Amino acid sequence: MPMQWIRRFAQGYRTFRQNYFEEHQRLFHELRSGQEPKVMLVACCDSRVEPAIILDSEPGDLFIVRNIANLIPPYEPDSHRHGTSAALEFAVNNLGVNHVVVMGHAECGGIAAALAGEFGTATEFIGPWVSSIGPLRDAVIDEAGSRPASEQQRLLEQRSIVHSLENLATFPFVSQRMAEGELFIHGWYFDIHTGDLLAYDPEAGRFGPLPF
Repeated sequence: MPMQWIRRFAQGYRTFRQNYFEEHQRLFHELRSGQEPKVMLVACCDSRVEPAIILDSEPGDLFIVRNIANLIPPYEPDSHRHGTSAALEFAVNNLGVNHVVVMGHAECGGIAAALAGEFGTATEFIGPWVSSIGPLRDAVIDEAGSRPASEQQRLLEQRSIVHSLENLATFPFVSQRMAEGELFIHGWYFDIHTGDLLAYDPEAGRFGPLPF
């Protein structure tokens, strides 16, 4: 039945309206005056990885942007349309967030396709979007090409997070606030197999348990 999922979510809304919304009237009353999140989170579009659930957050806690493979592009001030960059600019300059978190995950379809070289010129938008990690893909294959595909993918998933952190620093408004000690960036990796959430340690150059 083509409409069964829409009916399911329509009923889900009614449940939300009758239960959660009614039980959190004070919260939604406060949110009417605007949003003041302290954290921006860049996550993947993957339907299996829901940041609000994983982080047990409430409405108003997180300013979230989701895209294919949770990538942050480099600073490119041209006339093109940059959805993720626009969200980043708004979060940092208008909302004044103090943290930007890039959260990747295991079994990422975008990373898997990039690793396999499946996009190429066959797609209008996805191929160009993931092309920024092309050099990372080549490096992973050169370094770990003899390892199982699952290990190669995990390596590329994590390195793409680090790459996005490096791209973050190319935005002048980000680097300025970082230099002033008002903005901090974090790389997190959610393992969908185990439920573990790992954090990137720039000094050690690897992912490990959350330090907080």
